[in-house]
Amino acid sequence: MSDSHPADPERKPRLLEQLREAIRYKHYSYRTEQAYVHWVRRFILFCGKRHPATLGEAEITRFLNHLAVDRQVAAATQVGSGRAA
Repeated sequence: MSDSHPADPERKPRLLEQLREAIRYKHYSYRTEQAYVHWVRRFILFCGKRHPATLGEAEITRFLNHLAVDRQVAAATQVGSGRAA
């Protein structure tokens, strides 16, 4: 785990840092953390690097449909990605 930003008390943690902190606070496994971060990153990239706070149900549905139709991802995997997104 590498952090490319120096410790700066004035800087608000970036989204994926916040996600990691929340997952660790809940004592989820490291593999779960990796999976959630992976799916959130894929969702952000799919949406043109827009911040998830600006996205809604339509974008989530488009992403899940993309996974099912274009990428042929299994339904169980979609459930996991839907939680992360």
